[in-house]
Formats: sequence, C-alpha cells, structure tokens
Amino acid sequence: MNQRLHAGLLEHAGQWGAEAVEIFAARQHFDYTSREHVMELAAWFRSNALTAWSMHAPINADGEMGRSGLQALNLLHAEKSRRIEAMDEIKRALETAEQIPFRNLVVHLGERDDEWSPYTAEYAFTALEHLGAFARPLGVHPLVENLFSEPTTPEHLVEILETGHLNQIGVCLDLGHAHITVGVPEAIATLGGRIVQLHAHDNHGLKDEHLWPGDGSIDWPNVAVAINALSAPPAVVLELSARLADEPTRLPERIRRAFELLD
Repeated sequence: MNQRLHAGLLEHAGQWGAEAVEIFAARQHFDYTSREHVMELAAWFRSNALTAWSMHAPINADGEMGRSGLQALNLLHAEKSRRIEAMDEIKRALETAEQIPFRNLVVHLGERDDEWSPYTAEYAFTALEHLGAFARPLGVHPLVENLFSEPTTPEHLVEILETGHLNQIGVCLDLGHAHITVGVPEAIATLGGRIVQLHAHDNHGLKDEHLWPGDGSIDWPNVAVAINALSAPPAVVLELSARLADEPTRLPERIRRAFELLD
C-alpha cells in the first residue's frame, strides 16, 4: 500500500504461494485513473498464472489515503452530492475490470461513526443495487464488508441485503473487524452462506492492527471449524498491515502458517 503496485510485487506474491491477489484501489498504490498503469498491470496478468481475484474499492479519492485533508468516500453520507461523489469514484475503479478481469469488488458502506437509521439503510441498499447493476456487465460480483459502524454489523448487513432483495451481493467477512465487534463465530453464524471471501488478519480485540493470523487473540481453531462448516468454502485473502517488518526470507513460511490456521 505504501508503494506503487508493479510487476515485481506481483511476481513475489506468486513465488510466495498466492493463487490470486486482491488489488487495493488506492491511487498511490494502484492508480486506476492512469490508463498507463492499468494497461501495464493488465499485460502482466495476461502473461502470468497469478490472477486478480478481487479489487478493494477506493475509500479515498486522493493519493494519500485521506492525509491530504480530502474527505473519505461515503456511500451513506447524509448529503446526496457526497454519495454521488463516492459512487462515481468507485465506478471509476470498477471500470478497470474491462482490462484486469477481477471477479469481486469489496465495498465499504460509509464510515466508522455512521449510525443505523431508516435513511442509512435506504442509502445502503440503493448504493448496492446501483453497484450491482453497473458491475454485472463487467463480470464483477460486489461484496460488502463488515466494518465498525452500526450499518455494517453482520445483522444489519443481512437486513440491508434481504430488504433490498440483493441476492447478487455477497459478503467479504473481515475476521479482524468481527473479532473487535460481535465476535468471529457470531459473525459467521449470522452471515452464513452469503460469505464469499474472508479478509484474514489478527488483533488483540481492541484496535485494527492487521497482524499475521496467530499473532493476536483470535481463536483460530474455532474459526476454522466455523468456516469449514459453510456450504461453500470462501476465498481467503491475507490483509496485513504495511507496517509489519518481516524479513522477506520469512514471508513464505509465515504465509504457509497463516493459511494452515484455517485448514
């Protein structure tokens, strides 16, 4: 996330055992507004076995993850102009599927302090319905992620999807977020067969540390049992902090151990 996405990073991912990757649409990392950058990566994917499984939708429109002072993208904002701005930016990133054929788009609904209300519920299923219609011709399946806000609890996500009859929208279950909020087993039980992929990382139950699985306090054996009981196994995406200072030579072993926790 702290450097430009280029062929060398993708090659490392393949060498270290990844079958596919999730691309984060942050402009300083993957500049989806740059035709040159998109075409460069598209050419690499066409020539290599590693595939793009998913894209994480942008959460900021600047190239500094919001540090420039530009407000975060918010599909649930009370101001219609802000909701339209967020939708337009996400669609701009989604259009790169014409060149890089990823299967899924992971979407954040709103920001941390958003409250649950009839209005946010309406904004949520309107946004997801619109994204679903836009993504379908591109062969992309939107996935909504559980966060820390009231509208993105597992219970409210299910309510949004059921109320809006959004059967084409799946869920990306973020295990670290669930651990801090309702608990991972509870989240799995609530979301069930809607879970298409996992964001796998760990923490100590207080803040979103994005540690290696096993380095925090998540009960991984019980999580593995709950995940393996699902009717369709979800894809597992390691979503680790860019601040972790592991030696490159240790990464293949750390990756192998992380995935073994979910076997």
